[in-house]
Amino acid sequence: MQLLVTGAAGFIGFHLCLRLLDLGYRVVGIDNLNDYYEVGLKQARLDQLLPHAGFKFFRLDISDRSAMELLFSETRFDRVIHLAAQAGVRYSLTNPHAYVDSNLTGFMNILEGCRLQGVGHLIFASSSSVYGANTAIPFSVHQNVDHPLSLYAATKKANELMAHSYAVLYGLPCTGLRFFTVYGPWGRPDMAYFSFTRAILEGRPIEVFNYGRMQRDFTYIDDIIEGVLRIADRPPVSRPDWNSAKPEPDSSFAPWRIYNIGNHQPVELLQFIAVLERCLERTAVMQLLPMQPGEVQVTCADCSDLATETGFTPSTPIEEGLARFTAWYRSYYHS
Repeated sequence: MQLLVTGAAGFIGFHLCLRLLDLGYRVVGIDNLNDYYEVGLKQARLDQLLPHAGFKFFRLDISDRSAMELLFSETRFDRVIHLAAQAGVRYSLTNPHAYVDSNLTGFMNILEGCRLQGVGHLIFASSSSVYGANTAIPFSVHQNVDHPLSLYAATKKANELMAHSYAVLYGLPCTGLRFFTVYGPWGRPDMAYFSFTRAILEGRPIEVFNYGRMQRDFTYIDDIIEGVLRIADRPPVSRPDWNSAKPEPDSSFAPWRIYNIGNHQPVELLQFIAVLERCLERTAVMQLLPMQPGEVQVTCADCSDLATETGFTPSTPIEEGLARFTAWYRSYYHS
């Protein structure tokens, strides 16, 4: 079986490709290696993948319509796992067009490629940010998500709707996965846990928003990958019992589904920093600041649908996950 993984040099894409290759799949990875964060880290991830005989890489931008049409016309895929996107809530406040190009135009090109080729299952990354102004905790896929607080969140909600239309019109099986604050080795430098680690080791203060009272459902990378793999082999099917008079937001009469993948154990930011301090054996100097625009105060995933469908629930404790991350960080950066 041959799979396409977009964003293969990214944090989640890299780990997914490694697991797929270990399982014996043939993997085609694409990435544009942009400079949203340090390109050297992306290249280092890619260098871990390139020696595998079952891996083929193309440097492509998913927003390049001609390039994507050529890729899908020349190579056949049994599954497409779409992880490439312009990420980050704060970055969307100053660079909105990057989100339109990658997350909307790019996703359109993925959908068209899958439609024309008759791909058996499109799995795509959504985000916990789609819950936006919702305050009902835990966040459930059975809740409506119509009040995004950032353009990034709006593009991810748009992806879910675009995929639904293709499932309806063309019978393309589509599954959206709402990831909750993913962390771990080879992670993203723009994420708080990564920048906190760097600052603490360098003796610089860290910026702690909402005075540390924010809570996040930190989800370890291995749990994310396990969830993706289990869903990938379960293409959604039409639900004949779906009630259009009382429509469920997570499913449809078309082959389309939405799942949360999160640790379902929110951790307050100050507690998270305390665990990080113990792992690094350093004390953080904290600069306490108010909430930033576009952020939410609490995230917490209801993963009961994922557990029912796959028998899997993420469970890696933050103490274990951060210990693994900081060990990798100190080894990679020789710090």
